[in-house]
Amino acid sequence: MRILIIGGGQTGSHLADKFCDDDHDVVVIDSDEEALAELDAHLDLMTVPGNGADPAVLEEADIERADLVVAVTDRDDTNILACIFARARGVARTVARVSSSAYSTSRHIPFERLGVDLLVNQYDEYARDLFNVLRLPGSIEVADLLDNRVMVVGMSVHMDSPLLGQALKHFTDKSWLQRIRFMAVVRGDTVMTPHGETTFLVGDDVYFVGEPDAITDFMAWAWPEHKRFQRVVIAGGGELGLQLARMLERTRMQIVLIEQDEDRADFCSSELNRTLVIKGDALDQQTLAGVGEPDDMAYVAATGSDEHNIIGCLVAEKCGARFTAAQVGKKEYIGIVNQLRLLDRIVDPHLAMINSILHFVRGKNVQAAAILARLPGELLELKLSPTHKWAGRAIKELSIPLGAIIVTTLRGKQSRVALGDLVLMAGDRVVVYCLPAAMAKMEALFAT
Repeated sequence: MRILIIGGGQTGSHLADKFCDDDHDVVVIDSDEEALAELDAHLDLMTVPGNGADPAVLEEADIERADLVVAVTDRDDTNILACIFARARGVARTVARVSSSAYSTSRHIPFERLGVDLLVNQYDEYARDLFNVLRLPGSIEVADLLDNRVMVVGMSVHMDSPLLGQALKHFTDKSWLQRIRFMAVVRGDTVMTPHGETTFLVGDDVYFVGEPDAITDFMAWAWPEHKRFQRVVIAGGGELGLQLARMLERTRMQIVLIEQDEDRADFCSSELNRTLVIKGDALDQQTLAGVGEPDDMAYVAATGSDEHNIIGCLVAEKCGARFTAAQVGKKEYIGIVNQLRLLDRIVDPHLAMINSILHFVRGKNVQAAAILARLPGELLELKLSPTHKWAGRAIKELSIPLGAIIVTTLRGKQSRVALGDLVLMAGDRVVVYCLPAAMAKMEALFAT
């Protein structure tokens, strides 16, 4: 597939890296020639200098040959206009990143008819990700599947967990296996798709799938000592911090938002109903000490500085915060922080963009796709056609490559745990988890 990326900044470079790894033909347009030179130096792609909303520049990039255009500059109007021009030149799929909620929430402008297939507001996407983690204490990451009917959750196995020492085939309470599907186990640097002999150990990161009520009940059973957060402190009143505070106001948690800029603090205060907005420096221990007891507190760093966010989380942890999360955009920081486990959760703003558009490049039957921050591989949602080789067969009869596992299905409005006796039918939406090594073997199933 030929993919044209407009914008070679951090998000554009992340996308280019991902799509080059997948052997797509990638072209990047950016007005910053130094950014293009850096991409040229380490990736096999074509670069074109110039404004991505300039028709002449788009022609130079052979726009009519592109199968997908992704516009991710820091200007919403440029991204939307580039997609409109691309559709006019016959491009089949277009995606525009927007930062203003005025675009992403508008019901009066028919963006799809204008030529924009998908508008992605990254702030909305990763605010929702953080919201899910905060309302499920003990989780290390959470993702929604199948129109929010099903969730995938990662959780570290605690030393007092009843999961310890149990092989799945000898599970003490087998009723959980009717409601929950174990999807993956991360042990050190090893990732396993679970089977009957799999036994859980202290420190394992276990990923499982189920309906929201089943997930909540299971986590209360698997880690009963973990208490709900009473308070969430958000450092930074930018788009992410403000959107997260809006979502959290629907819960019973107390919300405190710390913003250093007086005008922005006043704006956040006017937009929020029951959030305490404090004008101050979130790196100041005295400011944190003034927001209440830390042992029931979650701290989210959402300023525009990766460095301030990481340091802010370390300060909050020193003050006693039970959970810390930071928005971090630089790839080199993400790797180091994850390796050293300095924080409980990193919010990668580029991952939301990749997840939003990944299904466009995975095959005609792929309805949605997602990459998790701390788990290698992909979650792919397929819709089974009448001629698909899985239609009409029980899951236990399928020849599924090692490293791939069917985790859940949706038939009509009813989700079903993917047990071996379940017979798949045409029209079913099936979620498959694939480790990177299994992806090539599964590609034929995505396209047919």
